[in-house]
Amino acid sequence: MDARRASGILLHVTSLPSAYGIGDLGPAAFSFIETLARSSQRIWQVLPLGPAGYGASPYSSHSTFAGNPLLISPEPLVETGLLTPDDLSPLRELPNGFVDYARLLPRKTQVLRTAFERYRRSRSRRGTEPGIDAADVRRFRADHAEWLETYALYAALKEQHDGAAWTDWDAEFVARDPDALDRARHTLSADIDRHVFWQFLFHRQWSAVRAACHARDIRLFGDLPIYVAHDSADVWANQDLFRLDDHGHPETVAGVPPDYFSPDGQRWGNPIYRWDRMRSNGYRWWKRRMARILDRVDLVRLDHFRGFDAYWEIPADHDTAVNGAWRDGPGIAFFESLEEDLGPLPVVAEDLGIITDSVRTLRDRMDFPGMAVLQFAFDDDPSNAFLPHNYDRNLVAYTGTHDNNTLQGWWNEELHGDGRAYAERYLDLDRCDGPAHDRCLRALLRSVADRVVTPLQDVLGLGPEARMNVPGEPGGNWRWRYTPDALDEAALDRLRELTETFGRAGR
Repeated sequence: MDARRASGILLHVTSLPSAYGIGDLGPAAFSFIETLARSSQRIWQVLPLGPAGYGASPYSSHSTFAGNPLLISPEPLVETGLLTPDDLSPLRELPNGFVDYARLLPRKTQVLRTAFERYRRSRSRRGTEPGIDAADVRRFRADHAEWLETYALYAALKEQHDGAAWTDWDAEFVARDPDALDRARHTLSADIDRHVFWQFLFHRQWSAVRAACHARDIRLFGDLPIYVAHDSADVWANQDLFRLDDHGHPETVAGVPPDYFSPDGQRWGNPIYRWDRMRSNGYRWWKRRMARILDRVDLVRLDHFRGFDAYWEIPADHDTAVNGAWRDGPGIAFFESLEEDLGPLPVVAEDLGIITDSVRTLRDRMDFPGMAVLQFAFDDDPSNAFLPHNYDRNLVAYTGTHDNNTLQGWWNEELHGDGRAYAERYLDLDRCDGPAHDRCLRALLRSVADRVVTPLQDVLGLGPEARMNVPGEPGGNWRWRYTPDALDEAALDRLRELTETFGRAGR
């Protein structure tokens, strides 16, 4: 893991600007990389990259291995002849300032279908193949067959069943009857090929983005949720590794217990792992999962790290998390097993919330950096671990995460009373000019924490209208995007100045 002091920006790919309804892996991604470089930033953190499921959440994906086809940029497909400018007309009608998923999904899917059909037809006409070599597609398919064939079959069957969850498919497919799956591979071969092709496009475009980052000494920082969605290729294909009943439904689900902020706790609904079975096969699925994300990114935020020490298990037929119970997680043996096969893990432990001594011990024995969020620091207690003067070096410090309000929204709407008075004293606002978000950023960048990551919204001083996610809200999340004219050069220059002043530019 790169040990130099560094800073970076948190911005999911969907939040990039484009003329086609959603941020993608096209020109705006490369332009943002140049923005990072000009600002002396050496980290680009993104959210999970899989095909988004319920509520368009990247944390509820249909596959932990696959890429989200909605992130495929159409511009390169025009350049290679797979699309025409006219094909993109329906996407140009979509808004620029946010993602309208209800309108985007059918239009983007149709555009990608058109690209595949044009590719498939061209392969049968010698000399007219567009700028994608079929041999490259075949090589990609062979190299990634272990997860790709399962995902492509799952995606084709899901389409055949009108988008229903896999537990509502025909019984032979729920049970993964080998003869039924073989028949499906034959009858749905064109649809399977299409999903393989889309994954190839995603892989090629993401690889180009990663190469551009590395050429600028920028590291990609990814996100790996501890749990996977029940309606996913992962659970469907590995039912024996999850606590499911005979019909594939969860017997118990994940969440967190009641606390001061949530008297009912949080019932996330993800199926619980059978850690005993995973241990007996050497954590093979988890090793494949970790290897896959490390093919894409340089650093991994491991979400809900405390669940590897102990996790909250809730009966699936309960509507709240109140009647759950703590169960032992896989612990240190799990990470040691992964490192035996994969080498030292470039992992950041998401250790927010109520963390026990045993969780800290697990984190520290693996030498994983933890996290600190400045928005959680100001409770008028100088010993608060999230205050910059209490940081240690092996830490990633944030103004806020994707789940927080923007810094400006938090300052104006959520920080009150003694906490606000303490924050004003701490940031020396009475004697120093400049907005509060600028003073917050300065406090983090000057700290001893090896890494500081700031959401782009906080660099630009945007308000709550730019918030990415409100946990617990069923709709309206994951929609925010910036427009090119929103990049305030003065704010970016200030970020560069602070980064270089406090030794985070890598020079």
